[in-house]
Amino acid sequence: MKTHFSLADFDFDLPPQLIAQHPAAQRSGSRLLDGRAPLAVDSQFTQLPELLLPGDLLVFNDTKVVKARLYGQKSSGGRLELLIERVLSPHGQDNEVAVHMKVSKKPKPGAVMLMDGGFSATLIGRWPNPEGPLYHFKLSQDPYEVMESHGHVPLPPYITHSDSADDEQRYQTVFARAPGAVAAPTAALHFDADMLTKLAARGVQTASVTLHVGAGTFQPVKAENIAEHVMHFERFEVPSATLEAIAACKARGGRVVAVGTTTVRALESRAKFGPDCNDTNIFITPGYSFAVVDMLLTNFHLPKSTLMMLVSAFAGHAHIMALYHHAIAQSYRFFSYGDAMLLARTAPAP
Repeated sequence: MKTHFSLADFDFDLPPQLIAQHPAAQRSGSRLLDGRAPLAVDSQFTQLPELLLPGDLLVFNDTKVVKARLYGQKSSGGRLELLIERVLSPHGQDNEVAVHMKVSKKPKPGAVMLMDGGFSATLIGRWPNPEGPLYHFKLSQDPYEVMESHGHVPLPPYITHSDSADDEQRYQTVFARAPGAVAAPTAALHFDADMLTKLAARGVQTASVTLHVGAGTFQPVKAENIAEHVMHFERFEVPSATLEAIAACKARGGRVVAVGTTTVRALESRAKFGPDCNDTNIFITPGYSFAVVDMLLTNFHLPKSTLMMLVSAFAGHAHIMALYHHAIAQSYRFFSYGDAMLLARTAPAP
C-alpha cells in the first residue's frame, strides 16, 4: 500500500465536456455512483434512501451562499472585481471586509473604488497582515445589504456563463440558513423536500453544521510535495445538538454520513481541535485518522485539489482513482453542478 504521495498522484485527465455547466433539471435528478463496494455501482440519486439504514445520521452544512462578487472601477476608470471572502466586523457594523481582488494594476492603500450600484470601497491594506493573501476594504454601506442588492452569485471559475436567476436559486441548498459562504456545499445541492421526506420515512436522522465555504476551496495546490501546501481558513460551528445526535447515532450502531467535504472538515476539526476552535485550516491527506465520519456523500472534485486528497484519505487513494476513471468512462457530470458519489471510510478510526 502506497504511503507517500506527491501532487501528481491526484491528477487525472478530464474531458472538458464532462464539466457540468448547469444543474440537472431536478435537484435529485443527478446520477449517484455507489463507491462503497470494491466495484463501482451506477445508481441514481433518488435511490439514496435505499442505500442508507434506519438509525443513520446525515449531517448537512447549512451555510448560505451570499452574492459576494461585486464589480466597480478605480478612479482611473480601470475595471475591477471584488469577491468578499468574509465580513470582518460583527453584523457588518463597521462595513469592513476581506476580499479577493481582480484588477489590472493593484491600487494603493487609501484608494477609493466606485462600485456598481453607487457605493464605494476604500482599500485599507492586506488581510490578515501586511503580507496576507486577501485585501482589506471598508465599504460605504452595509456589506450584506450591498451583496443582496448589487452582488452576483460567485459561480466557480470552471462555470463559464454569467450568473442568472436560475443560479441564484440552484447554487443554494434548500436548507441554507447562515449567510457567509462564497461557494456552495455542492453535495447538498442534490437534496429537495421530497428527498428529505423519504429519508425521514426511512428512519434516517439529520443534523447540521455550519462551515462558510471560502474561495480558497478552488485554490490550486502548486507544491509537488503536498505537505508544503498551506490551507485556507474557513469559519465553522458544530452545535451541541449535532454533537448529541452524533453520540446517539454511534451508541445505537448507526453511521454518521457527512454530506460534502465541508461537513467532514467541520466535524473533524471539532473533534481534533476542541470547542474553542471556530476557524479551521485542517488539511486532510492520506494517512489521516478520521474521528467522526463513517460515510461521505460528495461530488466529483478537481484534479490535484485538496478535496481529491481528502476523499483519497477517506476511501483509499487507489480506490478513488479507480472510481474516477469509471465515472469518466461512464460520462458522469463533474464538479459543482455535477453528479454525486457515496463513499465508505476505509481509513481506520483512531
